[in-house]
Amino acid sequence: MTELDAVYAFVAAFAVAVVLTPLTARFARRVGAVDQPKARGLGRESTPLLGGLAIFAGALVAGLLFIETTARTHDRFVGILLGATLITLVGAIDDRFDLHPAVKLLGQVSAAIIPVIGGVEATNITLPFLGAIDFGSAGGPVTVIGLVAMMNVVNFSDGVDGLAAGVCTIAAAAFAIIAFDLDKSYAAVLAACTAGASAGFLVHNFPPASIYMGDCGANLLGFLLGCIAVEGAVKTQAVLALVIPLVVLAVPFLDTTFVVLKRMKYRRKVYVADANHFHHRFNRIGFSERKTLIYLYAWTLLLGGFAVALRFIPYSDNHGSLNTGWSILVGALALLVVAASAYLVYVLEILKLRRLSAIRIRRLRPDAEETEVDADVQRQMETGEFEAVKGP
Repeated sequence: MTELDAVYAFVAAFAVAVVLTPLTARFARRVGAVDQPKARGLGRESTPLLGGLAIFAGALVAGLLFIETTARTHDRFVGILLGATLITLVGAIDDRFDLHPAVKLLGQVSAAIIPVIGGVEATNITLPFLGAIDFGSAGGPVTVIGLVAMMNVVNFSDGVDGLAAGVCTIAAAAFAIIAFDLDKSYAAVLAACTAGASAGFLVHNFPPASIYMGDCGANLLGFLLGCIAVEGAVKTQAVLALVIPLVVLAVPFLDTTFVVLKRMKYRRKVYVADANHFHHRFNRIGFSERKTLIYLYAWTLLLGGFAVALRFIPYSDNHGSLNTGWSILVGALALLVVAASAYLVYVLEILKLRRLSAIRIRRLRPDAEETEVDADVQRQMETGEFEAVKGP
């Protein structure tokens, strides 16, 4: 398989998902799988779910057409297809009947076990400065836990039109490039299938969305990205085998980590949804849905681009010796990524713009109206100049 096969796979998956998504929306309304506006959500009207069925169809058709397996990869590919089918089915049932969290978790674990049985297993990883770490007999359970975690990471982050689909498209595209560089062509084409199907669905899911992917789509994308990460990066002798997937998927990982820690801090159930995700916080400080997506897409692109750069920039000879010039470039890119991430954390977690604007304005004018606060927030977001609240 070549890079051209990946391009064809992307286009085929994209086309299938684009065509089938409206049909899926009609089917969802017919069977009653419709999401109603919630107090914690950003949606304003009822929207059909089950968009994941179109994503599944796109990835499946493209995969069967363009992925050529060998004796070594056949069982793993079949395991991925069967696991993807199961998690899509479980998610679709959940979208219609709202399954108990324990039942959903059982479905996720069952789906994750199937590809592991087929050979999708991280038996060892290679870390910078530490070398190879062998999991031994724990490789299977570790991989299952990782796949289940990945499903929940994507599911948790799917809370605003176009977010999960766009982030997963970018992440899958980055994995495709990295997997080809690591001579994992079958994983690379699978990543291209995933990126194409997700992008095709995004055509209908970008704000204002006409359909949501639902749990069947979010769990499916998390499952596929987890399998791709194991097959395309983690199961290699590459020095950054584990680091690269964490960088590519840093945005949903950070979002989920922040939300879970917040729920634990206030002794809430970690699986009960709330309004503390990144997209909720962007909304509270005055961002529109599209502006929120632009920031989160850009953040994901920056991280994905950095992960790709780590594979292609020859900063090391893989034997412990660094090339000074290339190492400086990698360091500069790392600083850029850290700076951008710190800026977003500053805006979302430290600045808390709307509340601080209200405090600052009302110290000057106690009778200030909400419209003045909103206007001040809008001005600061448009100019990028944020005014701090001074102590009394």
